[in-house]
Amino acid sequence: MSPLPPPDAVSAAADLPGRLAARQGRLTRTLTTPKIVFIVVAAAAPLAAMVFTVPLSFALGAGPGVPALLLLAGLTLLCFSCGYAAISRDIGQGGGFYGYIARGLGRPVAVGAGMVAVVAYNAVAVSLLGAFGYFAQGVAAAHGLHLAWEVWAALGLAAVGVLGYRHVELSARALAACMVGEIAILLALDVAVLVEHGPAALPAVSFAPHQVLVPGAGVSVMFAFASFIGFESAALYGEEARDPGRSVPRATLVAVLLVASFYALTSWVAVGAVGPDRVRTTAAAHLGDLFFVLGDRYLGGAASTAMQLLLCTSLFASWLALHNAANRYLLVLGRDRLLPGRLDAVHPRHHAPHRASAVQTALAAVVATVFAVAGLDPYLNMSTTLLGLGTLGVIALQALASIAVLGYYRRRPGHWWRTGLAPALGAAGLLAATVLVVCNFRVLTGTSNPLVTSLPWLLVVAGAGGSGYALWLRAARPGRYASLAGLAALRALPGGRGAAALPAQRRRGPSRRTTN
Repeated sequence: MSPLPPPDAVSAAADLPGRLAARQGRLTRTLTTPKIVFIVVAAAAPLAAMVFTVPLSFALGAGPGVPALLLLAGLTLLCFSCGYAAISRDIGQGGGFYGYIARGLGRPVAVGAGMVAVVAYNAVAVSLLGAFGYFAQGVAAAHGLHLAWEVWAALGLAAVGVLGYRHVELSARALAACMVGEIAILLALDVAVLVEHGPAALPAVSFAPHQVLVPGAGVSVMFAFASFIGFESAALYGEEARDPGRSVPRATLVAVLLVASFYALTSWVAVGAVGPDRVRTTAAAHLGDLFFVLGDRYLGGAASTAMQLLLCTSLFASWLALHNAANRYLLVLGRDRLLPGRLDAVHPRHHAPHRASAVQTALAAVVATVFAVAGLDPYLNMSTTLLGLGTLGVIALQALASIAVLGYYRRRPGHWWRTGLAPALGAAGLLAATVLVVCNFRVLTGTSNPLVTSLPWLLVVAGAGGSGYALWLRAARPGRYASLAGLAALRALPGGRGAAALPAQRRRGPSRRTTN
């Protein structure tokens, strides 16, 4: 329990709406629910997840039991999404984890979470740069165009940088086209297998307890949660949604239902196509080529080639979506001067966080250059390492956000399922997933290099440093501390949405105290 903010804090908060509107007014509210769904599903990269993580999960994890564990992860994230959607509906602001955790667990925890989010989302975005360069090089070389991976990475980075600099509507259109293509080719494979094998294409053994509860189940659960990374980013677009109180929660729920159903069905069909007794050994022999082999067998060589091209567009789409997510964390933390204030800028014509996009593009270029100069592999070294770091950070943030929902509704009226049991179950499952990622970090990154396996400490340092800085602000700069986490942004939302999230003393008089 902290005392009421001093007069300078109150005056600073009272003055923020005007200054905030002056800076944010150019962020246009044009995103509808379908557009947000396209953005966040593309971030999860369904085709890339099927090609990379599912075969590894078959080989190193539960084998034919993988579809059940993907469904379990989806149900856990659905519980998380119920609470996430509820607090999104009540608060209706942008800021993602940073804004929501502030309401449920206080500003110090939120600032630490914001710093972890910056590290995690930038790590995943840069990892996808490496994966895109690597696979674009391979696919192009197979068709006679021989260019170094650095060239493909530079071309991809230029395209991502331009789209990130422009209005998010342009990115939404590009992501929609990519997402439709990758889902269509996998659904075509599913249908072809079902037509040829009938009911045998969906073997019941995949959901048998003796096939699911095996020693490698923990590894499969870890890969399952890693495959969903990105869907939770819908909350970052609250300031650009036409109706954030509806679009953000709906998009989050639709995204997790769509991705979970798709992953479970396609992996289940793959088990049926290969055979439950052979799927582990076949996946170990083919790994990243497994779905291309299936595509060639059931759809023909042309479809397999199309799948390879769509893999590159899937990686590009996920890269662009996560680039945009990272930009918005840079924007909101710059707004609160937790990062350089110049990041809090919206382009006067493109209505986009252009400075944040430029900084993120430059950071990605620097990291890629370091790996290239060192002669390291863009996929085996750069992509897997940074993806492991980002995955751990995002899953930990999801767990913390579920706990924040419980904290937010502890003294507020709420639905027993949406704001109570569902986020509690989500928090339990996500905390378990966080532990699994930490324990299996070598498996996730594919290396036992001590430099790589110590990377999780970077997240600890970022979180602790952010929380420590917030505590210092509370003691030394109470005016700035009072304005953290979008308090004024809530006050400025259309129709007064979010007023319920204001600290009690701002609504009911000075006799109340705030826990933030």
